[in-house]
Amino acid sequence: MTEATNLASRAGDRDPRVGLRAVAALRRLLEQLEAVQVRSARVQGWSWQEIAAELGVSRQAVHKKHGRN
Repeated sequence: MTEATNLASRAGDRDPRVGLRAVAALRRLLEQLEAVQVRSARVQGWSWQEIAAELGVSRQAVHKKHGRN
């Protein structure tokens, strides 16, 4: 996870331009990782409720976000 570590470090940069760009990149990376894990859980037979519980969101929220994937 060198990329994530590097981005996390840059997110704390004193230059707001550097920090904000790193935050945006981290957000994109996090969204990709979440999608991969949700797909994996669904393939393994997890319910939307189980996935939602692990993510700390409602079943409806996770289904709306990932239901078409």
